[in-house]
Amino acid sequence: MAGQIVLFGATGYTGELAARALVTRGARPVLAGRSAERLEALAAALGGLETQVADVSRPASVRALVARGDVLVSTVGPFARWGGVAVEAALDAGAHYLDSTGEPAFLRRVLEDLGPKAAALGTTLVPACAFDWVPGNLAGALALEAAGPRATRLVVGYASRGGGGLSGGTARSVAGVLLEPSFAWRDGRLRTERVGARTAPVTLGDGAVQRGLSVGGSEHLALPAAYPSLQEVTVVIGGGGRAVRLAPAATAVAAGVAALPPGRRALAALLDRRAPAGGPRPEQRARGRSIVVAEARDAAGELLERVPLVGPDPYTFSGDILAWSAMTAAAGELRVTGGAGPVAAFGLEALEDGARTAGLVRRDAGGRG
Repeated sequence: MAGQIVLFGATGYTGELAARALVTRGARPVLAGRSAERLEALAAALGGLETQVADVSRPASVRALVARGDVLVSTVGPFARWGGVAVEAALDAGAHYLDSTGEPAFLRRVLEDLGPKAAALGTTLVPACAFDWVPGNLAGALALEAAGPRATRLVVGYASRGGGGLSGGTARSVAGVLLEPSFAWRDGRLRTERVGARTAPVTLGDGAVQRGLSVGGSEHLALPAAYPSLQEVTVVIGGGGRAVRLAPAATAVAAGVAALPPGRRALAALLDRRAPAGGPRPEQRARGRSIVVAEARDAAGELLERVPLVGPDPYTFSGDILAWSAMTAAAGELRVTGGAGPVAAFGLEALEDGARTAGLVRRDAGGRG
């Protein structure tokens, strides 16, 4: 029997996009969040959906959202601050769990610390099941499949163009990421490494080269398990300007300040105040596009395979891929239990098809895609 989909954080920016995408795809999710009034307004606009009030400050209310076999989709962030309640509620209930986090410390906790418990319960946890970090996992796996066991190094680059900037929730999550430890896959093992410790060039789908800042993504945790020849995985977010080259020094200073509690509190407060309200408007999202490129190389640095993916703006893609993932999970089509990246959770072929329905397609120089 198909499980029920519960969308926690439905009235937030990404949550509403996911709610609308679910309904467009034919689902009838339960909408959950803090405000009964806002939930009822959204539910009415989407054809009369069921609603349920829940708040992370009352964990029992979140636990009451789901039962065994249901799918809990959480868009409630910053996840380092608020995300634990939802994933623990899913575990307690025996429900599957998906979220929209891009925060390295949180996704590592879900995959490494909570994944074994989920496996014992026969459920699946798929964090970072949105623009962060589904496209890079997909592009990376496609590149590694084509490159074969000679591939020992993988660089994944993310970039977006023409959109309307960050939502308030994303900006607050980014602030938290800058203050938390991150990681990278180096010399065949996971190493602690701050965000922005490195830069790397990435050739985008139109041939332009951007330098990007390193960040911890689920690619570091999920892909080496499936492709044991990998010795190094680098994930970067493209910036493009000359200032990117100065970023490693700047992030080192910020990390030093954040290491002391007073400095950490001051930085957190400053970044929180500067977060915008809302997010990109529909017409801004319509103009935006995303580009994700994976390059697989051998130990000598020779390029073996390059996979560029292009799609809609990151928020539009996030809502759609969350909807596809939730419906796939609710239909009983998850391939593994425990903590999983999207390739392991859904299978490479199915994930490529699902991403295509969300507008993300491969664009090779020869016009493939």
